[in-house]
Order: sequence, then C-alpha cells, then structure tokens
Amino acid sequence: MRVAHTLLGVLIGVLWLVLPGMTIEHRAPVADGRAQAAAPSAAQEEDESSAADLVLPLVVVAAAAAVAGYAYVRRTRRARTRTTPGGVPAPPARVARPLTELDEQARVLLVAADDSVRTSREELAFVEARYGENAVASSVLALRGAEAELRAAFRMRQQYDDGVPEEATARQHALAGIVGRCEEAGRRLDEAAAGVDQLRGLEQGAGEALGLAETRFRALTGRTRAVDALLADLTARYGPAAVAEVTGYGEQAKDRLVFATLRLNQARQAGDLAAHDRAALHLRAAEGAVAQAAVFLHAVERLGTDLSAAAALVPAALTGAEAEIARAQRSARAQVPVGELRARIVHADNVLAFVRDEVTSGAPYDPLDALRRIVRAVAPLAAEPTAGVLGAAAVAGGEGRRGGRGRLRRDAPGRGGRHGPHPAGGGGTAAPGGPGGRRRARRGRP
Repeated sequence: MRVAHTLLGVLIGVLWLVLPGMTIEHRAPVADGRAQAAAPSAAQEEDESSAADLVLPLVVVAAAAAVAGYAYVRRTRRARTRTTPGGVPAPPARVARPLTELDEQARVLLVAADDSVRTSREELAFVEARYGENAVASSVLALRGAEAELRAAFRMRQQYDDGVPEEATARQHALAGIVGRCEEAGRRLDEAAAGVDQLRGLEQGAGEALGLAETRFRALTGRTRAVDALLADLTARYGPAAVAEVTGYGEQAKDRLVFATLRLNQARQAGDLAAHDRAALHLRAAEGAVAQAAVFLHAVERLGTDLSAAAALVPAALTGAEAEIARAQRSARAQVPVGELRARIVHADNVLAFVRDEVTSGAPYDPLDALRRIVRAVAPLAAEPTAGVLGAAAVAGGEGRRGGRGRLRRDAPGRGGRHGPHPAGGGGTAAPGGPGGRRRARRGRP
C-alpha cells in the first residue's frame, strides 16, 4: 500500500512537469511594432515563469522519494526483528552462559570475597585499636553486612554442591544468586573501606599507623617463642593427636611475621620518599600478615586452655555418666525394648571403661576426644543429655555446637586477600579454581 502511494505521488509530480508544455498556445506573430518591441521582455517573463513552475514539482518528487525510502527502511527493519511467521526471527538479546563457566565464576568470587572480608576485618582491627569503636561504627556495620552476604553465599554454594536444586535452570539461577551475593558483599566492603581510608588518611602519610603496626609486630615476635614451648608441652602431655589441629601453626605464624618484616621495611622506605600510595599498600599487606600471625598464635594458646579444662572435667564426666547408666538400669524406658536398652548400657559401659583406663594409665591422651566419647555413649540413655556435668562436657568437647576443633578450623587464616600475597609455604594459598579453592568454597562460613 505504501509503495502504491509512493508511485502515485511520483506520477502526479511528472504530470505537473509535463502539463505546462501541453497547455501552451501557438499563435501567429502579430506584425506590430509594439509587439516586436515587447518581444524580448515577454520572452524573459516566460522563462522566469517556466522556472518557477518547475520548482514545486521537483520538491514534490523529492519528498515522495524520501517518504518511499523511509517506508522501505522501516519495513525492512521490522521484518528483521519480528518473530511472527514470515519474518526473520531476531537473535536473542543475551546468550545463556554455560553452566561450567558460571560455576567457576561463582567459585572464584566466593574465594575472593572471603579474602576481602578477612582482610577488611584485619585492617579494621588496627583502626579500631587506634581510633576507638565509635569512630569505626559505620565501617563495622558495613563489614557485618558483607559478612552476612558472604555467609548466605556459602550456604547457597553448599546446597548447590549437595545437588540442590536438581533442575538445570534452577541450578543456573542458584549460581547467579551466589555471584550476586558476592558482588553485594564487595559493594558493602567498599563502603567500609571508604570510611576507614578517610579516617586513616594513609595517602597523606602512614607514619602513625606504621608505628602501631611495628609495635604489634614486635609483641607477636616475642609470643612465638612462648607458643612454641606451649605446643611442645601440650604434645608431651596429651599426645600428637590432641594437638594435630594446630601442628605447624607456630611456623606459619613465623612465616607471616617474616613477610610482615619485609612489607614494614618497604612501607618505611616508601614513606621516606614521600610515595604515600605505595607506603599505604605495603602497610596494609603488613597489617594483614601481623593479624593472621596473631590468629595462629591465639589458636595454639586457646587449645592449651581447652585441653587443660577438658582434662579437669573428665573425672566428673565419668562419674555423671555412671550415674546416668545406673538410673537407666533402674527405670527402663517403656518405649525402648529391653534388648536394645541392654545393648545401649553395655556399649556405654565399655566406652567408659576404655576412657577410665586411658586416664589412669598415665599415658598421654586427648581429653577433648574423651569428653566427646563419653557424651555420645551416654546420650541414648540420659534423660537430659545437655544438663549437668554431661552438658558441660558436651560444650567443652564441642559436641553438637560450634566449638572445639571446628572453632580452630574456622579461625585459621586463609589467603592474603587484596593487600598482597603471603610467604611461600603459608597455609591456604591455593588458587581459587584448584582443590584448595573448592574446599574453601564449600566451607560454609567466612
């Protein structure tokens, strides 16, 4: 229809051009002197009139051609983008990414977000020690938000690795959710970093912050020798199995401190040259290494405290467990068959006898593991397994709670984060995509 209208417009324009020539009257010249005198003037007026008559038709033709061209282009564009029959289907605006690629991105972002949260927490500890809690309240709030996002991402990753959900599209959405959580954690960390950077003003000079980091560094250097002696004593008293979780922590703390020494010297040199940006970079790397060395040393010291408390609690736990067994023998549960109850009592008696032999033999044993075995053996018989001395034993042994060995694993430092790498040989330096990164992505908490 548009083409027909265009052709009609062109035809009208052509007729307009031809019509003046068809209507000119051919009259015989009049032999008059005045006519002859006026002939040049008339010819000139006729030429001007003919030129004026040509302008409007040309304008009409040009307008018609423009309309035709616009209609053609528009029709072609609509035909290319429509999806109805007869048209060429438009290419999809966004091509779905392969599931393996999205999976790898989610894993890498999880490890990177974990590193960033850990590093921000370490730096914030230095700032809080210098300026107080009120000065860093907003940054602490932003950091807590980032930690919440990261915990949610770890839970989603754990469910994904366990096969939930099962449908391919839903699994892709789950990975996209993990990526979104990590990006939101990064945004909140940027908010925390903005307040910390403004407060510290490292770009104008890192002298005061550098002095604080060096003070903490010297204090930790003195603690390493005491921790080495403590670890040797714990190994001799409770056996290698009792301290297996923290074996090598002293050496890893020393590695962090060696790395901190290098970065502190570089920060001092850069500050002397007024290269404040470079000095701030080295200082943050040193602070992260110092903070992680403190975590390693504190883990060994806390394990020593836990082992001593557990060793003191084992005799009382044995007495409480024997009382529960006697109570179970006197008042048999109606809902438990007699044969099964007798089997539970025999099992509990055997476990308690084995633990009692360990305690009285004088040989090294793991008191935390002894408490866990006592609680597990008596739990099917106890009316209230979380009350009294058995409840205290369950807490001390980390049974059913986030404590004990699991707490040590949670506090062990990971990678160095965005402020710089750690020394070779430091724990947890696996690449995000490697086996170590996969374990960290499944860890389930920052």
